[in-house]
Amino acid sequence: MGFQETFKALSDPVRREILTMLRDGKMSAGEIGAHFDMTGATMSYHLKQLKNAGLVSESKEKNFVYYELNTSVFEEIVMWFEELGAKKNEKTDMGNSRTADADNSGGN
Repeated sequence: MGFQETFKALSDPVRREILTMLRDGKMSAGEIGAHFDMTGATMSYHLKQLKNAGLVSESKEKNFVYYELNTSVFEEIVMWFEELGAKKNEKTDMGNSRTADADNSGGN
């Protein structure tokens, strides 16, 4: 799983809505599909994209296929965003400390 597949999967509003529905716990493919006005094949495509991106996991019980969130992928994305933001903030903080140092040494 790479970020490219993850962001591609997240780019579709239907798939984002499916993920939102799965926040409360696992659901069968039929339960998910009942919330949308689309064919079973189209729903299957969306679920496959989410599964391929690692955003959901699939389990089979008797005649049903259940999907649930894979939170570790979301945690990885959040960590990446935090690292990205931290580096930007570190540069900003470094710039502020240099300015503060110049103000302190120049005025004494």
